[in-house]
Amino acid sequence: MAIEVKKISDLKEVNVTKLIQESEKEGYRFVSRLASEYEDGTNRFSEQGEALYGVWDEQELVAIGGLNRNLSAENDNSARLHRFYTLPEYRRKGVGSELCKMIFDDAKGQFKEITTRTESSKADAFYRANGFTFDERSPDTTHVMSLE
Repeated sequence: MAIEVKKISDLKEVNVTKLIQESEKEGYRFVSRLASEYEDGTNRFSEQGEALYGVWDEQELVAIGGLNRNLSAENDNSARLHRFYTLPEYRRKGVGSELCKMIFDDAKGQFKEITTRTESSKADAFYRANGFTFDERSPDTTHVMSLE
């Protein structure tokens, strides 16, 4: 497995079909929302400091995740990890952690913290293993990572 993590400059040029299908099999709708919000312009990860990232194994997209400004935060130095998904067969192989690492590295110097929300115990364990702490400061947040 030779994975490559890189920014996605235009999601319309990326085949996300398998990610959508697999996530929906698991009962998750956020990858399809990512695609539809990108398509209609609701969220293109194009504000200052925002970006969308993908992980490829050869030519196949196997994970995706984005960073948005956290509009629900009290300060404007907060970002939100958004629409983070890894194909089931690539989990527990370091793919998600590599994606997190690139996102965190790019966010440093632009944001003081990254927040996210999950209801999954598996995602909770993943986020904690990657430096987040459990924090229910608002209805939109379950985990926070300080970048300072």
